[in-house]
Amino acid sequence: MTYLDLDHDRCEGHGLCEQVAPEVYRLDDEGALELLVTEVPPELLAKAEAGARTCPVAALRVHG
Repeated sequence: MTYLDLDHDRCEGHGLCEQVAPEVYRLDDEGALELLVTEVPPELLAKAEAGARTCPVAALRVHG
């Protein structure tokens, strides 16, 4: 299984990940990032990886 991790201390709420993969990432009303999945299904893997790559502060990590 592939997993997605978020470093909350590092995240600055830019929202680029949400723009690339709204099925995986979502900014709440206060600008805090929420992961809609932590275990990434195969059909969302490419989107999860693309969203993680767009993070300007490297707060997201796809592994497993």
